[in-house]
Amino acid sequence: MTTSTLRVAVLVPCFNEEAAVATVVADFRKALPAAAIFVYDNNSEDRTVEVARAAGATVRRERRQGKGHVVRRMFADIDADIYVLVDGDATYDAPSAPQMIDALVNDHLDMVVGFRVDQSAAAYRPGHRTGNWMLTRFHSAVFGRAFKDMLSGYRVFSRRFIKSFPVLSDGFEIETELSVHALVLALPVAEIETPYYARREGSFSKLNTWRDGFRILSTILKLYRSEKPLPFFTVIGIFLALMSTVLMIPLIITYFEEGIVPRLPTAVLAMGLMIITVLSISSGLVLDTVTRGRREMKLLAYLSQSAIADGPSTIE
Repeated sequence: MTTSTLRVAVLVPCFNEEAAVATVVADFRKALPAAAIFVYDNNSEDRTVEVARAAGATVRRERRQGKGHVVRRMFADIDADIYVLVDGDATYDAPSAPQMIDALVNDHLDMVVGFRVDQSAAAYRPGHRTGNWMLTRFHSAVFGRAFKDMLSGYRVFSRRFIKSFPVLSDGFEIETELSVHALVLALPVAEIETPYYARREGSFSKLNTWRDGFRILSTILKLYRSEKPLPFFTVIGIFLALMSTVLMIPLIITYFEEGIVPRLPTAVLAMGLMIITVLSISSGLVLDTVTRGRREMKLLAYLSQSAIADGPSTIE
């Protein structure tokens, strides 16, 4: 199947990217001549809107601050067969887009992630490489290994993926949520190496290493709790049971030796911890049933959309 009969939309979330957005639009116009390019401005204080419009992009606005809000709006508004999501900072390689789209179509995938291969030492800010590695490893340990670059902002999606994805994140956690959605539903995905360049002069990263790193870590834990509640609450229950056991053993030994309970408050605490253990594991069992229902609804929403191979729409 050729991609010439498919509607391709390039989605570019932007916040203060006056220095780079024109290059992004021009590069993707050259790489994907038939694609529709949409720039969504997120309350920029510079000339991002004017520059993007002059470069030939369709410009729209999202007033709620945060990349997650912008992506939610883009996914809801735009109708296409294939979606290319890329940051507006000109750090990603536009010529890689056709290869990523070909992989999506020919291998019947739902998401292709651009695995960043930096082309200069300035491509990654200090701490970003280590933070990305640590979060990716933690994500893999929790949800299974599928991505080497979980936080890449360069991705290609099928319509099925976009229209079944309930965006819940507000900020830079959106990449984590996209990855988890694919893993939880066991969707076919792949990674393709793409060059990653340093920012242009006058363009500055909006990502705060520590603040956004902790927000991403918090998002992983929240998604683990919501998507895998049984193991999450079971781990908590086991930890509390061990604490209760450690507190209870000396009391039991003393009771059998002397026939008394010398530390009643400790006994009450140990019993309380064991009760909480039972409640925690019970909550996990109940929430696991609820999560299975939610997952089935997501899967039905996914299956309600036609696959690319089943009959793509033509470019108008």
